[in-house]
Amino acid sequence: WAKEAEKNNKSALFRYVYITKELFLMTENQKPKRRARYKGTHPKTFKEKYKEHNPEKYSDEIEKAIQRGNTPAGMHISIAVNEILEFFQIKPGQIGFDATLGYGGHTLEMLKCLEHQGCIFATDVDPIESQKTKARLESLGYGEDMLKIRNMNFSEIDKISKEAGKFDFILADLGVSSMQIDNPDRGFTYKREGPLDLRLNPEKGISAAERLKEMNQYEIEGMLLENSDEPHAEIISKAIIKRFEEGEKIETTSQLRDLIEDTLSFIPSKDREQEIKKTCQRVFQALRIDVNQEFEVLYDFLEKLPDVLAPNGKVLIMSFHSGEDRLVKKSFKNYYREGIYSEISTDVIRPSAEECNRNPRARSTKIRFAIRA
Repeated sequence: WAKEAEKNNKSALFRYVYITKELFLMTENQKPKRRARYKGTHPKTFKEKYKEHNPEKYSDEIEKAIQRGNTPAGMHISIAVNEILEFFQIKPGQIGFDATLGYGGHTLEMLKCLEHQGCIFATDVDPIESQKTKARLESLGYGEDMLKIRNMNFSEIDKISKEAGKFDFILADLGVSSMQIDNPDRGFTYKREGPLDLRLNPEKGISAAERLKEMNQYEIEGMLLENSDEPHAEIISKAIIKRFEEGEKIETTSQLRDLIEDTLSFIPSKDREQEIKKTCQRVFQALRIDVNQEFEVLYDFLEKLPDVLAPNGKVLIMSFHSGEDRLVKKSFKNYYREGIYSEISTDVIRPSAEECNRNPRARSTKIRFAIRA
């Protein structure tokens, strides 16, 4: 290039500019791709929110998300922690049971009260999240000597009790963890595209998509009515069966959401968006309860509680569905009348308004307790 420029009697400055331009044109399309960086306060996808998956490393970002009233991706903000600890009055040396380990927030606070004396047994059917929680709590100094995690259903509390003895305190948080809801691969939410799965343990049983294929219209309608009091149960169940008869599939969260939107198109436009949102929430909830047999599991758990609680032992249950709350209320009242429980909560207990503002997912929480005679 330089010789060519000299041949044409170009100046040294021109030769420099000429060469620089040619080099630029050669390398313009060869620039290495930059690593995808964190998108800031509003990342678009679940996988992009990697900072929120590492709360110990990115504490500032996590706190900012919480202050905005959001639950950071891959995390779960524990509900009513102060109320739980105040009720249990945990003392060093006691034996406890956390029926639903989840992210381990409640478990961690209860472990602190034990001051490395005594232990807590915990169950969780989710093999994915329970392993993450085990590693996280072990890193904080709570190993197998203090925290004994079992990958099984909490309805098998009687088997755990044979190993542990009777429990001084038992906590059951019946809500689905935020980590499960936020991860589109688990299919728990209509808000994100993913497989219509909804299993707490994706390694067992059948998915929600497979379950729908097994059911007829009246079974689907009954499920929606029983599990979520769905007012549009009849027309939604008819629409699902019609889709199948036409050879179409309902295998993803968006396919089910779109079906609900189409089915409710008769609703006046000013009310339609809100009604579709509420209906999607109820339908997905009903399917989740059915796929995981949540009512049957809770009933077994409630029946076994008196036999695994120590004298004066305390149990506290947090539910997020009226059907679950009715089961808990009825069981506690029956055993109270029989003298098995010396005290029960007379009314449902709710998280404070301040907590609900900080964590919107706490708003539907219903808390009840009982004390063994």
